[in-house]
Parts: sequence; structure tokens; C-alpha cells
Amino acid sequence: MKEILMKNNLEELSKQLRRFVEERDWSKFHNPKNLSMSLIVESAELVEIFQWKTANESKKLDAGTIDKVKDEVADILIYLVRICDVLEIDLLESAFHKINKNRSKYPINLVRGSAKKYSELASDKKEDS
Repeated sequence: MKEILMKNNLEELSKQLRRFVEERDWSKFHNPKNLSMSLIVESAELVEIFQWKTANESKKLDAGTIDKVKDEVADILIYLVRICDVLEIDLLESAFHKINKNRSKYPINLVRGSAKKYSELASDKKEDS
């Protein structure tokens, strides 16, 4: 049920964004290349907020900084949804598919409490043999 509600909300967001873009005649600019570049720019703006903070400081943000984070994550989501709309990708389906792929790459018994990448796990496993 929650997945259906979220999917409907993503579809509504996609429709509203499509309408917003069409009203401004921006579709000609919203190709996958430009949208992905814009996504990276917005991601960098999010990173900039945290750039010189300690891990602890990054968890305890004041209201003004939280508002900036909200704006940046919204921009990131907007560009991500636009890319998916332009390429006709079902974002939720892709995310659930990727989670399942990651379950295979990162088995609990090998990764619990570890930040190692799956390629490092494979080499660790060979060394144990």
C-alpha cells in the first residue's frame, strides 16, 4: 500500500514537473545529458553545506541550514524525476531492483558492520580460501 501511495505521488510529481517545463518551453533543454549535469550540480550544492562540518556537526543542523538542505534535496529529486520521465524509467521499480541486486552483492554475513565495497569482499574471500 505504501509503495502504491509513493508511486502515485511520484507520478503526480512527474506530471507537475512536466507541466512546469512545458509551460516555460524548457523541454528542449531537458535532455538526459543536461538533466544529469544539473543533478550533479545540485548534489554538489548539498555536499557544500556539509563540507567543513564534522560528522557530529552534520547531524545537528540549525533551522536555517535544514532549510537549505531541504531545498537542495528537493532540487536533486526534481532532476532525478525529470531524467526518469524523459527516459521513461520507472524510478521506484529501478530502486527496488537495485536493492535486490545489492542484497546479492552485499550478503549480510560478509558485510555486517563493514564499509567495504563488494569488490573488496571478493578479494577477502579469495584470501580466506
